[in-house]
Amino acid sequence: MPISLQASFSFGLIAAVVTSLGLIAVALRSDWSARQSGLFALSAGGMLITLCLLHVVPEALAAGHDAAKFLLGGFFAGLLLSFAVRTFLPEGHNTQARAEAITPLMAVAVHSFFDGVIYSVAFAASFASGVYASVGLIMHEFAEGIIAFAILSRHGFRLREALIWAFLAAGATTPLGALVSGVFVTGLGAETIAALYAVSAGLLIYVATGPMMKPLTEVSPGRGIAALASGIVFALIIETLPLPGHDHQHHQDHADHEDHEHVRPDFSVYRGNP
Repeated sequence: MPISLQASFSFGLIAAVVTSLGLIAVALRSDWSARQSGLFALSAGGMLITLCLLHVVPEALAAGHDAAKFLLGGFFAGLLLSFAVRTFLPEGHNTQARAEAITPLMAVAVHSFFDGVIYSVAFAASFASGVYASVGLIMHEFAEGIIAFAILSRHGFRLREALIWAFLAAGATTPLGALVSGVFVTGLGAETIAALYAVSAGLLIYVATGPMMKPLTEVSPGRGIAALASGIVFALIIETLPLPGHDHQHHQDHADHEDHEHVRPDFSVYRGNP
């Protein structure tokens, strides 16, 4: 097995472990989580939109000239998929409530899968770039586990079901993406990865601003805003943690206008200024 594939898969497994830690954290307070599912969803929504705006979207936009179009397409894809689910599934309350979890959970799964793809592409470029990219993304896996659990608990899933499906969507998909893409990485261009990453970013924006904001109409304004703010603060703490090499070289190169080889975060090695 090539060393790049071994490294990307290993970091994917680490990401799955970090996601599991997030799930364990919420499982220890399962009764409280069930009673406060609306507030928990709002907190996760604040966390998700903050991570999207500060981390996911900027990297998606920096990766390709047409990234904005793919991002917009991902947003409307989420909207259309949600509409299709409500239109074609049975009207039973329980069935409908569970069905509404499909779109946001799929968004998390797609994004997590392509995190794994990014690992394999970065390690194929160089071991150093793979480590930097992986560390940057792994820092967000704890939050992804909480977000996936919040989606499921909000839509009527029992504790065990929510834990299992949240792990499959947010945890298992990352090493799977690293393994699958690692096998075919030589035939997968950076532009394709950038486009797919932008689509997943658009899906996540839809989830954060749509389904996860619904509880705002069900709780008191003060409690709702406080829950939303708590998620934003937690995401800001994550984003301010020092990450070695993550994005700093890119911004310095842009400021100095130097023409040399460097690593575009999370996607590929390239030459020249952006």
